[in-house]
Amino acid sequence: MTHSASVHIDIDLTLQSLRLKSGDGQVLAVYPVSTALNGPGETNGSGCTPRGVHYIRASVGAGLPIGTVFRARRPTGETYSPQLARQNPDRDWILSRILWLCGRESGRNRGPGVDTFRRFIYIHGTPDSEPMGVPRSHGCVRMRNADLVDLFDRVGPGTTVFIR
Repeated sequence: MTHSASVHIDIDLTLQSLRLKSGDGQVLAVYPVSTALNGPGETNGSGCTPRGVHYIRASVGAGLPIGTVFRARRPTGETYSPQLARQNPDRDWILSRILWLCGRESGRNRGPGVDTFRRFIYIHGTPDSEPMGVPRSHGCVRMRNADLVDLFDRVGPGTTVFIR
């Protein structure tokens, strides 16, 4: 599938769902997600999921195994397992792939104090033991790893992301 203008992502914070839509609005896929425990919001340090119009600035992790662990957008060489989780109980797991978001709305989700990109807001994989459909993240949009890999292969840098 081609990227950018041919598809867009629509994330509904109330329904905790992500819809991949074609340019004409046809729903191509629906995935459960988990957004911020602190709810919607744009302020740096809030732990909230930013609303508004965004785009995928960078796609990280193409071709890596499902369960690859990332830190600072780089693979650590680890693969997620329950044992690794027990050894690191306080880690916020970023797994499999990263779609790094950037805001398009100056003063709302782009620029000083509210910049989605500088807040490191991603769509990323999370352990399959984490519930979907329930707000639990620190601001990012968490997905099941298999769902994320499917989405990742259908979008790319420049793809528009609406968060409402």
